[in-house]
Amino acid sequence: MNSKISIIGVPMDLGQNRRGVDMGPSVIRYAGIEERLKNLGYEVNDRGNIDIGRPPQLDVKNEDNLKDLEVVVEANQSLEEKVSEVIAEGDFPLILGGDHSIAIGTLAGVANKADNLGVIWYDAHGDLNTGETSPSGNIHGMPLAVSLGIGHPLLTEIGGYAPKIKPENVVIIGARSLDEGERKLIKEKGIKVYTMHEIDRMGMSKVMEEAIEHVSKNTDAVHLSLDLDALDPHDAPGVGTPVIGGPSYRETHLAMEMLAEKDIITSAEFVEVNPILDNKNQTAEAAVGLVGSLFGEKLL
Repeated sequence: MNSKISIIGVPMDLGQNRRGVDMGPSVIRYAGIEERLKNLGYEVNDRGNIDIGRPPQLDVKNEDNLKDLEVVVEANQSLEEKVSEVIAEGDFPLILGGDHSIAIGTLAGVANKADNLGVIWYDAHGDLNTGETSPSGNIHGMPLAVSLGIGHPLLTEIGGYAPKIKPENVVIIGARSLDEGERKLIKEKGIKVYTMHEIDRMGMSKVMEEAIEHVSKNTDAVHLSLDLDALDPHDAPGVGTPVIGGPSYRETHLAMEMLAEKDIITSAEFVEVNPILDNKNQTAEAAVGLVGSLFGEKLL
């Protein structure tokens, strides 16, 4: 793992319609993420937050069934530029959300510096919708599809190129809430998915062994996109779209520890922490604990 980490906050809450997730970067910082990483021996540079604009009226759908499209595009363009800058300077980009629509900008910046990027999408949802398939029009349910080059051109062309990633280099872990259009796309593209059925039957250890092998094959970098709603709501209550029956905090720690052991992650983001819905900052503290494990923290 790179010894130099740059933290980028993205206080975005326009990819969905529940306010509060824009405070996610602040509460993750408050939970001690910088101190945690420095105690592990990393050089940490907190680069502050990306500026997020505000439309005159929130949650307005355009003719393509996309809410707040222009502002989401603008924020992700800024994020793509910042991530590209961080990588060019030799730092590990660690992005704090904000809703999951910010992965559009993250992946645009990361993939621009990789020839063949692998992606681990640790999430209760597939985030593979488009304006045509989305029941809500919320862009936070679309970033993986966008990064595959599927969706509105203002989103897919951020960074000046598309697609950012190939379906054969993606693994979704923890899925348990998929829309019909997402299920169709998964089958059409042959995307590797470990639902809770596979995690329950195989165990997290076996799932991660297979996932790591899959994303390491024929790739030169691997990005981790972790949505806190991947965890069971008992362990991460402060998220906007909780889905019961997810992996536990301990199982997710194991997943992060195994990634640390293999040392394959070259960029990461932790998203969807909403302190308004949380219990005494429990979810932000969970995020910081998982970051610690990803970067090699051990009891002994």
